[in-house]
Amino acid sequence: MTDLDQPPAGGGTPAGSGTPAKGAPARLRGAAPALLVYAGVRALGLAVLAAWAAAAGKSPHTLLSARWDSLWYTRVAEFGYGWEVRLPDGSVHSNLAFFPLLPWLERLVSALTPLSYADAGLVVSAVASLCAAGGIFAVADHVHGRRAGVCAVALWAVLPVGVVQSMAYSESLFTALAAWSLYAVLTGRWVTAGALASLAGLTRPVGGAVVLALWVAAALAARRRGRVEPRLALGVLLAPLGAAGYVLWVGHRTGGGLFGYLDVQRQWGNGFDGGYAFARFVGDKFTSVPGALAGLGLLAGVALLLWLYVVGVRQRQPLPLLVYSGVVLALALCAAGYFGSKPRLLMPAFPLLLPLAVAIARLRTSRSALVIGGVAVVGAVYGAFWLNGSGPP
Repeated sequence: MTDLDQPPAGGGTPAGSGTPAKGAPARLRGAAPALLVYAGVRALGLAVLAAWAAAAGKSPHTLLSARWDSLWYTRVAEFGYGWEVRLPDGSVHSNLAFFPLLPWLERLVSALTPLSYADAGLVVSAVASLCAAGGIFAVADHVHGRRAGVCAVALWAVLPVGVVQSMAYSESLFTALAAWSLYAVLTGRWVTAGALASLAGLTRPVGGAVVLALWVAAALAARRRGRVEPRLALGVLLAPLGAAGYVLWVGHRTGGGLFGYLDVQRQWGNGFDGGYAFARFVGDKFTSVPGALAGLGLLAGVALLLWLYVVGVRQRQPLPLLVYSGVVLALALCAAGYFGSKPRLLMPAFPLLLPLAVAIARLRTSRSALVIGGVAVVGAVYGAFWLNGSGPP
């Protein structure tokens, strides 16, 4: 059972205490090794991608900035909302499915520089990925200590679909906002947490996970203190404004009211069905021998994710982290849609990496570097293969 009053294993303060474990300068200096490791892993991934693309006669720049969701975001940045594609089966894919913060930033960067919207998206993603790495380090350092913080950042960087962190996608931006919002929750900065949660809600539909984590932590803090402080109340009120504002605007624009955004997502084939469609997808794999191997791999992956969550509970992760990662995990696994996208949809669930980070941090530095380095090479090769192929969007 997790208690917000329980001091974190690596030092720091309980959520809602209002006193951060370290000052900003010390925190920044402590994060430097994690950021260097992150930059090195991502540089390796981009180098392997460039070499693979050159051998295949493709442009790595195009692969990173002008495929799948990247095109939808840049079109929102350039033309605004209202663009859609009608498919042969009669369904309509509308760009209203894409939340606005990333294209807003692409438009801003493009207006301030000579960059195109696509290149602006790459710049936003690069900066956001470093901010995400810093936020992940801050959370992991607060809960489990500095070595675990560095390892958590490294593990996030070497994820098999980590190349998405370098694409003009919204995962890095969302993870940055979510991680720093959660850190603000853990250190009692309620207004900052609420503002960042609101921005996360303008970035991806899963922004509700950040809001719920903040609300749960705020409720426990208010109960512990016996009162609701003004800054806590303001943070609670700010948190849902981003997501609620966009969803209501889409409903007004489409005439669908409160369910307008859900109608837009339904046209894309997305929706929450409790995991039924995903279970059918996995079950269908067992109709052939090669498919059965893939099905076993999928089951093993899901089992690993659930095991990591259970270990996080046993290690007494702070409740806001458990709420956040649990919601992200549930939405990714229990939603219908394109199943090849599930690995990248799970990318923001970085607290799931903390048990592995703690285990690697206990190794000697040489051994932990060997483990991270080996996985980084495998991840870089897989990312290049994935992005040069038909790969999931």
